Amino acid sequence: MKLKELLTDVSVTAMRADPDTEIRDICYDSRAVRPGDLFVAVEGFQSDGHRFIPMALEKGAAAVLCQHAPADDGPYIITDDSRKALALVSGAYFGHPAERMTMVGVTGTNGKTTVTLLIKHILEDVLGAKVGLVGTISNWIGDEQLQTERTTPESYDLQKLFARMAAAGCTHAVMEVSSHALALDRVAGVRFDAALFTNLTQDHLDFHKTMENYAGAKAMLFSRCEKAAVNADDPWGTFMLERSTCPAETFSAAGRKADLWAEDVTLSAGAVDFTACAGGERAPVHLAIPGSFSVSNGLAAMAAGRMLGLSLADCAASLGRAVGVKGRVEVVPTPDDFTVIIDYAHTPDALEKVLKTMKEAADGRVVALFGCGGDRDRTKRPLMGAIAARTADFCVVTSDNPRSEDPEVIIGDILAGMPPEAPMKVISDRPAAIRWAIDNHLPGDVIVLAGKGHETYQEVNGVKRHMDEREIVAEHLRGSDRR
Repeated sequence: MKLKELLTDVSVTAMRADPDTEIRDICYDSRAVRPGDLFVAVEGFQSDGHRFIPMALEKGAAAVLCQHAPADDGPYIITDDSRKALALVSGAYFGHPAERMTMVGVTGTNGKTTVTLLIKHILEDVLGAKVGLVGTISNWIGDEQLQTERTTPESYDLQKLFARMAAAGCTHAVMEVSSHALALDRVAGVRFDAALFTNLTQDHLDFHKTMENYAGAKAMLFSRCEKAAVNADDPWGTFMLERSTCPAETFSAAGRKADLWAEDVTLSAGAVDFTACAGGERAPVHLAIPGSFSVSNGLAAMAAGRMLGLSLADCAASLGRAVGVKGRVEVVPTPDDFTVIIDYAHTPDALEKVLKTMKEAADGRVVALFGCGGDRDRTKRPLMGAIAARTADFCVVTSDNPRSEDPEVIIGDILAGMPPEAPMKVISDRPAAIRWAIDNHLPGDVIVLAGKGHETYQEVNGVKRHMDEREIVAEHLRGSDRR
């Protein structure tokens, strides 16, 4: 592809390169540059790609796209925002694949994974569509599952994934759109046919600094979509509606005035049942994912379906055929006298919700086993400690992903929010903590393993070590049986 074709949508302020140069590929990592590539120098948080322009040119880059003229000789194009430019040239390089699919974006702090998977299920179940998905747990191209490292890939990798989806025959793509992806222009140039807001609670303040900045990043999605649906129960819902530039509807699990709402909600240990209402329409819903938040997640998925032209009845019936999501209120097989739940709850709000949900269903105590991630927002650690202490009957404070931090320091931050008299046990080694919780359970207990969810590793000192909580529980129970 010629350089000038890649730059069609890019704001170019200066250029010293032949616009007819043939570009083999696009690269934003100088170590991976090959002859004929366009190297895009992005200003990062740990290193500045402009430092590596000489290396890229040495390796044969055909041209460099950057924000200021390089000191070395070589063909370059100057733009005012190379991060955004990376997204735009990547879209052009892959032939704008998102434009060939119906795009659905879901943003919010909690619920994105469940909602996107439920939308994928509805579209496949009702329409028989082939659907791609970009998510926290994994990416999907129809029935093919791909592993993922972060919620939204870098823009080049995202466009490459969209191209794979379109080439494989996907007619729809559903994606979790993170605040980082919006703030860092990873989805620049992508127009969504429908967009959803689930909720906003404290998270990622190490990056956004304030809740207003965090909300503002999320709200960017609603200026690049054709239709939107917003959770009317969330305090930030009005903020999102005010910043929406398209027709927007609301949904409510709490019976508030909304375009789509729930009535007759019944919660049980294994499911939720409710009546979905929209105008004069009513449809019974059975969703086999326990918890009051599942009502909101179910309504969000139905709102997406309705924005894409599906009937309320079809969406409701489809949810009845949906299954649970790995790491989201996931029940782990155990003996009959106690229950183990794995949930990704790693924010104060998510932890409170899952613990309250289990309080509604538990015959005995609710035991919260949790920690907090290292190298992330420290301010939420005492908040999570306080929530666990007041909501659970017993707490086991342990490690999550300490990353480069000392696990004991993280635990100290958590304990700062917990009253000393709170019933608890502190065990920094997470597998040992899980085994202790099982060995010390009482009949009817629900043990909530919070924070890891779908993850099958623990990151310590920059190294991801295999650690699957399902395996830890199963192996310990087998060992107990042998004894």
